[in-house]
Parts: sequence; structure tokens; C-alpha cells
Amino acid sequence: MRVNPMVCAALVAAMMPATAWADDPHDPAMRSAAARARDREIIRQLNLQEAARVRERDARYAEGWRAYDADREYSSSDHRRAMNGYARDRAQYERDMARWRRAVAACRAGDYSACD
Repeated sequence: MRVNPMVCAALVAAMMPATAWADDPHDPAMRSAAARARDREIIRQLNLQEAARVRERDARYAEGWRAYDADREYSSSDHRRAMNGYARDRAQYERDMARWRRAVAACRAGDYSACD
């Protein structure tokens, strides 16, 4: 199969990025000081708009992180409360088991009033 070189050249040209003339010092449209000033002002406005968009986006991100931190703090305080409750419950369980073991030992030793 033979490939036409003109087809290959057309494909390569189509895949090449377009040349940006805005920063070209030899661009005929940018020869006058007024055209360069206009271009500079347009670029300045675009940069200001982008900076405002980024500030707004970052503010939304910061709000989300504050909510995340607040939620995490709430969760950790819940966890702390649960662990303290567990420690109290565990201590009560140990006291109840010790009392039960003493009653069992007394019952086996013949103190039948401890068998209830």
C-alpha cells in the first residue's frame, strides 16, 4: 500500500498547534504603541478576572476544609466521650465480677446465704 506524501503532510500540519501571535514582536498588528497598550490592558483584565475566580474558588475550598475540621473535631469529642463511658462501664463490670466471684467462693465454702 502506497501512502501519498501530501496526505501525510496535511495530517502533520493539522496536528501541529496553531501559532499564537499575541506575544510575537514581529506581529504586524502589534507595531503601534496603542495596539500594544490595548493588548496589555486586555491581558491585565484577563489576569484580574482569573485572579478573582481563583480567590473565589479558594474561598469555597477553605469553607469546605473548615466544615471538615469542625466535623472531625466533633467526631473526636464523641470518640473521647465514648471511650470515657467505656472505661466507666468496664470498671463497673470488673467490680460486679469481683463481687460475683466472692459470692461464688462463699457459696462453695458453705455460706448458703451467698448462693442467691
